[in-house]
Amino acid sequence: MQQYRELVNRIFDHGTFRGDRTGVGTHAVFGHHMRFNLADGFPLLTLKRTNFDAIKAEILWFLSGSTNIHYLDSGIWDEWADDNGDLGPIYGRQWRSWGWAGHDQIAEVINSIKQRPHSRRHIVSAWNVDDLPDDEVSPQENARRYRMALAPCHVLFQFYVANGRLSCQLYQRSADVFLGLPFNIAGYSMLTHMVAQVTDLQPGEFVHTLGDAHIYQNHMSAAVQMMSREDRPLPTLRLEPTVRGIDEFQPDHIQLDGYRPHPGIRAPIAI
Repeated sequence: MQQYRELVNRIFDHGTFRGDRTGVGTHAVFGHHMRFNLADGFPLLTLKRTNFDAIKAEILWFLSGSTNIHYLDSGIWDEWADDNGDLGPIYGRQWRSWGWAGHDQIAEVINSIKQRPHSRRHIVSAWNVDDLPDDEVSPQENARRYRMALAPCHVLFQFYVANGRLSCQLYQRSADVFLGLPFNIAGYSMLTHMVAQVTDLQPGEFVHTLGDAHIYQNHMSAAVQMMSREDRPLPTLRLEPTVRGIDEFQPDHIQLDGYRPHPGIRAPIAI
C-alpha cells in the first residue's frame, strides 16, 4: 500500500509536533488524500498484521445501529463506554436513526443509489452537532447523558456511480495513522464492496481524505520498525453473493483470501 507508506513518510519528514487532547502529543500533517482502486486488491495493511475480524465486526456493528460495546466483544471501544457498555449516539445511531425524525441514512442512500445513481447527494454523515460530547466531562459521563462518548473521527462519506462502478469518498477529521487508520481504510473499503453488491454495481475506488493525520509520540518507534519492512501482495475480499440486502450480511458472509502480512506490532491506545 504505497499510499499509506507515502503518508507515514510525509509525517516523518514534515510532521509538526503538537499537543493533543490525550496529553501524549503527536507528529501531524494537515490535509492528505489517498486513492485505492479496489480492483487492485483489498487495501488491508500488510506491513503489520491488522485484525480483519475486528474490522468486520466494527462495520457490522455500525450497520446494526448498536452503540453498546457488548455487540462487539473486541475491546477496541471499551475505554470510552460507561458501566453498562453504552457509548451514547455514536456512528450506529447516526447512520441508522438520525435526529428526531430517525432518518435511516444507510437505507436512504442505498435507495438513492438504486433510483438516482447519478445524484450528487449520496451522503451519510456522523457529525450531528446536537449529539457531540461535552469536552468538560468524561466520555462515560457523556454516554450517561446520552451524548457521544467520543466525537466521530470519520465524519462523512459520499458514494459516486460511474460506468457501473460504485466509489466512496470518506472525509476523516482526525486519523491515528499507526493504529486506527489501517482499520478505517479497510473498513470503508469493505463497506463500499457491500453497498456495491446490494445495488448491483461493481466496486470502484475508495478515496480517503484526511484532516489532521498524526502519529502519536509513543507510536513513533513502532512506526519506524513497521516502515523498515517490505509491502506484500494485497489480499482479496470475498462476499457471499446471495446476500442482496445490507442488513442481511453476517460475519461469515465476509471473507478474506490471501492475507499474508508481517507480524503485528503492539502499541498503546491514546485515550
